[in-house]
Amino acid sequence: MGKSIIQLVDELPADNITVKVLKALDYLAPGEWNNLVGFDNTIRAVTGETDPKVIQRLRDRAVSLYFDPKKGYEAAVTVYQTIDKADAAMGAAAMANKIGEKISFLSFLGNITPKADVTQTIDLLLKIAVEIIAFCKLNGIPQPNPQQFAAALANNYQDAALMRMVALVCIDGLLPLGPDFLSKIQTIISGTDPNTVAANPVFSAVSSSLPGNSTSDKFGFITQAFSSVQGWMNGLVAKTGLTPQSIFNSVGKFIQVADDNLDFVAAFLDQTTNYYEHTGIQTVARRVILDAYDAVKAEMQQEGATSSPSSSASGTSETGSYTVGQTVEVWDGEDEDWYQATIQKVKAKEYYVHYVGYGSSDDEWVDEDDVRSRDFATTDDNGYAVGQKVKIWDDDEEEWYSAIIKEIRRKQYYIHYIGYDDSDDEWVDSDDIS
Repeated sequence: MGKSIIQLVDELPADNITVKVLKALDYLAPGEWNNLVGFDNTIRAVTGETDPKVIQRLRDRAVSLYFDPKKGYEAAVTVYQTIDKADAAMGAAAMANKIGEKISFLSFLGNITPKADVTQTIDLLLKIAVEIIAFCKLNGIPQPNPQQFAAALANNYQDAALMRMVALVCIDGLLPLGPDFLSKIQTIISGTDPNTVAANPVFSAVSSSLPGNSTSDKFGFITQAFSSVQGWMNGLVAKTGLTPQSIFNSVGKFIQVADDNLDFVAAFLDQTTNYYEHTGIQTVARRVILDAYDAVKAEMQQEGATSSPSSSASGTSETGSYTVGQTVEVWDGEDEDWYQATIQKVKAKEYYVHYVGYGSSDDEWVDEDDVRSRDFATTDDNGYAVGQKVKIWDDDEEEWYSAIIKEIRRKQYYIHYIGYDDSDDEWVDSDDIS
């Protein structure tokens, strides 16, 4: 038996070259990826759960689910790990080939290593195939299905899964193959013999996971996989204005790269990063935790629990947490006003929100202190209610403070400042509240 999902997530690095590269590419999918490390921390971020007893139950159930072969979780992680381990060797081959092209004395290296463009193309194609295989395993689809995957990629991919595909386009597509990488791949596919692909070390490593009885069948699946996502890749490049140089510039902000030759940079990243394994583990961990959470909630209901696993996950209290999909109000410090928004993601005590009536470019992470519930059945003439979170202006400090209304008398409000003891509770006028 291999490592448990708990061990895998606990061992994920908080900071290394892979993490730096992913952070450098985060601007292409803002708010989608957060480097969640530590299994308990991931549980809290995904579910909002804080009860230690329930977290322990989730840990136990997650381990059981992960090793259940019917679920496909462990198998998905295995293919992610396999592709990255073999990819490192291909990165070395690509680097050796470029050295052979650059220095005539070492040109003999070209006789024993594949051309870099062919190498990178096979690398990218196999990573797409592996992503489809993992996707189908995680979603209970019996056979790898490129069409179902393509639909999910266009409409449902998010978090670490979306970041992985963005990184694939950048690191394995644009950077090593150039701005015309899609047409170049098509040309290489049409001119490549299946036996050439079969000799590739990455193909050999993942061949048993590829559908088909022969090399030709497997190569056919690989080309079909690429065709299914080509439109999405082209759309991403068009929407973001991506170029090899823009990727290099962004990566250079996080990693000091000595050589500005993009071929060498691409080969270097091949050897030094394992973004498929890293984000793959994060994707599987999220799915396992949500699966475990549903099971534990059902168990607790059967046991006659008086509440759901996390009272904070219900989102019904101003002093508790909020949940994905919940409509809330978010405080804008510059405008000094509240704006209606929908919570899209939860990360500890932070929330990624979409402002109602505004474009996705305004979506952002906000602190829990600047979020409040809108679920108050009765309010006074000013729109305030007992238990509601508000902002109180302090003339001396010239600052807004968060507070909870405890009592209302006409146009005066008795408030408790969040984070302060009861001795600071006081009456304030409506002019001082927002």
